[in-house]
Amino acid sequence: MKSNSSLTPLSFQLTLFADYGPLRYLFFSLCLLTYVTIISANAVIVLTVCLEKSLHQPMYIFICCLSCNSLYGTAGFFPRFLRDLLCDTHFISRPMCFLQIHVIYSYAACELLVLGVMAYDRFVAVCQPLHYHSKMSFTRVAYLVTFTVLYPALAVAVCVFLTTRLPLCGNKVHRLFCSVVQLSCVDTTVNRIVCTLLSISTTFAPLVFILYTYLHILLVLRRSSAEFRGKALQTCLPHFVTFLNYFFSFLCELMLSRFKSDEVNPIIIVVLSLEFVILPPVSNPLVYGLSLPQIRGVLLRFFKAHPVEPAPPKVY
Repeated sequence: MKSNSSLTPLSFQLTLFADYGPLRYLFFSLCLLTYVTIISANAVIVLTVCLEKSLHQPMYIFICCLSCNSLYGTAGFFPRFLRDLLCDTHFISRPMCFLQIHVIYSYAACELLVLGVMAYDRFVAVCQPLHYHSKMSFTRVAYLVTFTVLYPALAVAVCVFLTTRLPLCGNKVHRLFCSVVQLSCVDTTVNRIVCTLLSISTTFAPLVFILYTYLHILLVLRRSSAEFRGKALQTCLPHFVTFLNYFFSFLCELMLSRFKSDEVNPIIIVVLSLEFVILPPVSNPLVYGLSLPQIRGVLLRFFKAHPVEPAPPKVY
């Protein structure tokens, strides 16, 4: 019979990390550059929306939430990941493991809910333009933002709490970040039912809603004038591109969670795991910063007003 300590390991080993010798410094530098890029690009979007009064509108507030969520999610992954690239041992304590699980999966759920709210915003703007200001008032926007932040955090917290109560056989995790349900020694039917119901409300329900709203928008645009169609597509297209990008990332993570990690090629696990936490945070600010003329115009005005002055010549 297994001892109680073996069923509640105090730490977990991330087994996908290996000793790459001098190459570890190259991988560390590339990943650090990626993380700095994510922080810089999303911080620029957040500061632009917060400081520019003309962007204090529902659509840009939701874009700001998307960037804040990217900063939150990557903060739960990259600092630990960069440390593991340089270290010889890859153990993570039990509390930090469950904290990482909560941060990464609440980030994923929040991302899709924000995209769902953005789809609703575009749906009202295109299909019910005369009622836009009444339906997307400041109070309603505040409620929607609060809901997209708190509900995923609470839903994932319930799943994490149920997971902490499971007896675990072993402490080896075949992922780049913590995922310990597969280590359970007992039947996880209750966990699966509860987490599936919560997943439906945080992922599949927003997914169906987004598909419905964009289908309805396309039907309305089909009957609209060319001028209105052009203006609507200018704001709807970045949202749809962001949704497709995130949906692909979410699909990759969903496939990984449905298979036993030791039955999947480690390279595939590494690629799909990194894609899940890198592609959306990198692409979102680029899509909105380059595609939406309002944000692009503010950024261009800022850089023109603060040109980089050449360094004074050195006197020898």
